[in-house]
Amino acid sequence: MTDKKNSYTIKLTPDQMDAAARILREGNYRPRRVEYALAAAEGEDCQIVLYQSGKCLVQGKGAADWVTFVLEPQVLGEARLGYEDVLNPEANAPHMGVDESGKGDFFGPLVIAAAYVDETIAKDLKALNVRDSKTITTDKAAQDLAKKIRTRLGDKFVVVSIGPAAYNRLYATMGSVNRILAWGHARAIENLLEKVPTCPRALSDQFGPEQQIQRALQQKGRKIKLEQRHKAESDVAVAAASILARSGFLTAMDKLGEKYGVKLPKGASDKVKQVAGEIAKKHGGAAFLDVAKCHFKTTDDVLGPLGKSRASENLPAAPERKAFVPRRPAKA
Repeated sequence: MTDKKNSYTIKLTPDQMDAAARILREGNYRPRRVEYALAAAEGEDCQIVLYQSGKCLVQGKGAADWVTFVLEPQVLGEARLGYEDVLNPEANAPHMGVDESGKGDFFGPLVIAAAYVDETIAKDLKALNVRDSKTITTDKAAQDLAKKIRTRLGDKFVVVSIGPAAYNRLYATMGSVNRILAWGHARAIENLLEKVPTCPRALSDQFGPEQQIQRALQQKGRKIKLEQRHKAESDVAVAAASILARSGFLTAMDKLGEKYGVKLPKGASDKVKQVAGEIAKKHGGAAFLDVAKCHFKTTDDVLGPLGKSRASENLPAAPERKAFVPRRPAKA
């Protein structure tokens, strides 16, 4: 191992999960109860959680030692962690990462961020423990880390915030969340290329055909190599972008909440419907155009019990949902 960190996330195969769980059961560990965990325990100066998804999370000042002396030799069977630069040199090569926040939230904007890294920046961000924003459990922690990322990147990042009013207009024109995402990703890439014109590659999570982004790019952006892949947040540039996008989303949510005098909850839960109902009663359903993504089914769920409709509130019609038609089996 090279630089020691306090947090490691490792994807394990089913067999590796069984081996790691057996070590936690049979070794000198104190069992813990963690939601969605296959096994969890506390070791010497570290905590280990084996999630049902196959993710192994090791945290604490002794995390590096546990990974080095237990996980690698007894479970992975190889010295992998700490040698990412050798195993995947492209991860530190100059490129930008792109990610978004707010896509699944009824309230608030859709925010897309792009962050540029080279070898030096990538190592500095890893030293800051920059990782996928979904693994950061509190808004304050996300905002604090975003501030550090902005300081380190200087001007080598951009944030594109598509507020609800603009989002609803785009959806009326494009009719697809993926098309809006492609448009937003393209704008972020183009804007960052203005600052780092020599950037050769852009990486993002898989959300649709790469051609969607390619078509949305202007002349400058069409020279860059586009790459989409699942779990792209494991790349430090994409992880940095995900945190910057979440920070932009959280800040915008606070401002919208202040405007309407209410704390806007995230997601599309019953709490969201409750707050949306309060807004509709006080300001009318038309306020959703300014505060929410109107194509969500949440709009109808809230307006119906109030005796209102999209038409009565001058809101766009709900998107058509195509009925599922099973495919006919191929003829023999």
